[in-house]
This record gives sequence, C-alpha cells and structure tokens, in this order.
Amino acid sequence: MIPKKELNTGDHIPVLGLGTFGSDTYSADEVAKAVKFAIENGYRHIDCASVYGNEKEIGNEIAGLIENNTVKREDLWITSKVWNDMHGEGEVIQSCKQSLKDLQLDYLDLYLIHWPFPNYHAPGCDVNSRNPDSKPYNHKDYMVAWRQMEQLVEMGLVRNIGTSNMTIPKMELLLKDVKIKPAVNEMEIHPHFQQQELYNYLLQNDILPIGYSPIGSPGRPERDRTEEDTVDIEDPVIVKIAERLNIHPAVVCIKWGIQRGHVVIPFSVKPDKIMSNYNSVSSAPILPEEMEAISKIDKNCRLIKGQVFLWEGAKGWEDLWDLNGEITQ
Repeated sequence: MIPKKELNTGDHIPVLGLGTFGSDTYSADEVAKAVKFAIENGYRHIDCASVYGNEKEIGNEIAGLIENNTVKREDLWITSKVWNDMHGEGEVIQSCKQSLKDLQLDYLDLYLIHWPFPNYHAPGCDVNSRNPDSKPYNHKDYMVAWRQMEQLVEMGLVRNIGTSNMTIPKMELLLKDVKIKPAVNEMEIHPHFQQQELYNYLLQNDILPIGYSPIGSPGRPERDRTEEDTVDIEDPVIVKIAERLNIHPAVVCIKWGIQRGHVVIPFSVKPDKIMSNYNSVSSAPILPEEMEAISKIDKNCRLIKGQVFLWEGAKGWEDLWDLNGEITQ
C-alpha cells in the first residue's frame, strides 16, 4: 500500500506515481502497457499529459482495468496537464475535455499547467528550430489560463489544480490573484538538483512539491544535455547507501524523495524497475545521517532545461529561471 500526502484541498495523493513521458524512446502502446502493469501490481497514481501523445492508449488500458474490476475509479489518482499552446481563452477547458475523452474519465484528480510559457514548438524540435514567436512569462496571460483551471474545478471536471515548473517570483504573483490556490507544483527534483529554496517556499505556502526526474533524467531529449550534467546514481554517497541497503542507486533516489516529504513520479516501462520503485516505499529506510549526507551533494544541476521555450533576445536557457526584469504584468 502506497502512503498518501494530504493536499491543501483535503484530498490525498499517493506519494509514488508512474510517469508516462516516454520521450522518443518508447511508443504510446509501450507506455500504456507499463501503466496497465503498474496498476495491476499496486500503483494507483498515474501522471499523464496531453503533450506526451499517449493518453488515448493509456485511457484504453485504464478503462479495461476498471471494467474487469481490477481497480475502482475512485481508488486511482490520475493527473494530466495542459500544454503550452492551449493557454488562451477557452483553450484550457477544451484541452482538459480532450484529455478526459482520451483517458475515458469523467474527472481528473489533478490538472496542471505544464509550463508557464505560452509557447508552441513542434514535436521533436530543438533549440535551433524553436518558434521565433516565443515570449517570456506574462502574468496577465498566465491568469487567463489559471481562471479556466478554476472553472474546471467549479464544473466538476477536475478535483485539484496545480502548477508545474514554476519559480518563486511567478508563484508570488499567482498567489496574489488566485481564487483557488494551487495544490501542488510539479518540478524537477533529484539529489543533484534539490531546489531547496523553492521547496521551502512551497511548503510554507501549503503547496505540495511533486518531483519529476527523481533519479535524474537518463532518457531526456538530446537538446537538454550538456557537458556539465552530473549523474545522480553514480554519486558516491548514493552508491554507498545503495550498497548498504542492497538496492539499485536509482531506488535510493526515489526513497530519498519520499522520505524528504514530496511526491515522486519515476518513469519506466520495464516491469522489474516498476516493481523496484514500488517496493522502495516499504523497504528499509535511509538513515537520518544518510539523509543529511544526501542534502550536501546538491549540485544545482538542472537537467530539463527547456531551451525550446526561449524567446528572441534571451541570453540563454537560464533566462527561463532567472526572471529579474522578465516578468510583465
């Protein structure tokens, strides 16, 4: 049984989920079969997104599992996200309804704004072919999308709403204007990129962090790779803990996230890895002194850099995160 964390809405989200971003490596059918296997073996939290291009296939598998009584709908936690090119008036609601149709669901447990940049880029594009009309974050435009998120809750189509890939300056603006506060912020979190300042800010404001890429991101697109990137599962501190617990270093990273207090959503299509991640929840804990050691190996190494969302005149991908002078009202 996977433990749950209480949200500021009173709902409870499983601390371990299965991510479904297969990048260009796995087909929609492969990811959907992984979802089926995971649910059959105890997972109840599935993290989806419209841009992943596999919600129809995942929906078919979930519908089959509900129909054959493998699982009840009310026991599942299904998340989806609105993509960057659907932030305009009416488009967020349209996107949500499409995800519900594809997933064959009457409601979503959680719906997120995937990135705070209303920019379109074609599938497979890189930093050299990004949309030249890309724009920096604009709070007024973001609130157009957020008001529709709130409407989705009022319509009963979504039970909880949240943000993804936000920063403190953006979140401060949002919290001043919301009617419904975000329940979560989904963000990159792993031992080499702990985002402690943002993490603390979220907790102080009763917003639960959800960590994607919890073991780093070995399957990330080539455009996000740089020579400065580090590998969490090769870190001597992680390796030593793995040896003591007789588990894979990747599982140590997942255990660390859960023990730290946030939700983790690792991705895999391989049954043995899916089950190793699942069993991490109930296996022997990381010791307090080991948790302290992991807290000291943060290298501020962001792996999902988002360069494709850069706007004309930006200095580099860091401008996505260094927002001084970039936020407009």
